[in-house]
Amino acid sequence: MNRKLFLSMLVSITLLTAEERVLSQVKTVAERLGYPADAKLVIVHADDLGMSHSINEATIKAFSSGLVNSGSIMMPCSWVPEIAAYARANPQADLGLHLTLTSEWQKYRWRPLLAGGSVPSLLDADGYLYLTESEAASHLNVLEAEKEIRAQIERATKLGIRPTHLDSHMGTLYQTKELFEMFVRVARENKLPIRVAKDMSGRMSFLSQILKPEDILIEGIVSIEPSVPAEGWANFYIDELKKLSPGVTELVIHIAYDDAEMKAVTFEHPNWGAAWRQRDFDFFTSDAFRKVLEENHIKLITYRDLQKLQYGM
Repeated sequence: MNRKLFLSMLVSITLLTAEERVLSQVKTVAERLGYPADAKLVIVHADDLGMSHSINEATIKAFSSGLVNSGSIMMPCSWVPEIAAYARANPQADLGLHLTLTSEWQKYRWRPLLAGGSVPSLLDADGYLYLTESEAASHLNVLEAEKEIRAQIERATKLGIRPTHLDSHMGTLYQTKELFEMFVRVARENKLPIRVAKDMSGRMSFLSQILKPEDILIEGIVSIEPSVPAEGWANFYIDELKKLSPGVTELVIHIAYDDAEMKAVTFEHPNWGAAWRQRDFDFFTSDAFRKVLEENHIKLITYRDLQKLQYGM
């Protein structure tokens, strides 16, 4: 091959590669996943795995229905060995890490994985993680928070959990620019997508300064709030699903049984409590949920799909 022809081919390949890069940025996440641009895609994500046996048992049951298809694990909590055994036995399960820097229940508390002496800013006066995300964010040192979340990722790996994504319990890592920047950096290093949506930009003005074009933003997040009465639970979710915009939406749910264990864990805390979690379990394993998915042509995807798209894994 003569030199002139070789250089011409090289330029063509370079231009094609540049064009492909531009197209990959123009295409929606749905299109990049192989769906039409107007496809409605949903991740049904159960938080708080590992916090209690009731949560583990109910969520595993929900997974078996095929309607709840993703979840994340709180590594400092007592029931992690049980969900880790499930993860090892079900390597196809879409399980992430619910990175934990708060401990919100009054009578059931946990500490960081690292010894308190190495992460003192994470601890309240009683030696536990802070009760709320705002308290934690106002006290913790970012370097110490990074040490702890890296320890949580390392512990998961040692237990045979192969996480597909990262999110943040109670949103602690989304509270400040410094925390979020650190969170994103750790996620990229571990080739894990994070929970982040376009509709977060209103309350996180720093979002565009930190994210790169290759980072995946889903369209939005749906999560039920305490203002919804128990009798309106199913209708809330059905209405939200009917009005979904095209693209990827995450339904963040909390599943458990309304049993003695969960009543004790969530004592005098009805919001996200035992009855709340039973209602989520009941709806998301129901024929009504399956029907609204089918009638509105909503497809379920997972964070594993997003991980493969972002990192080729």
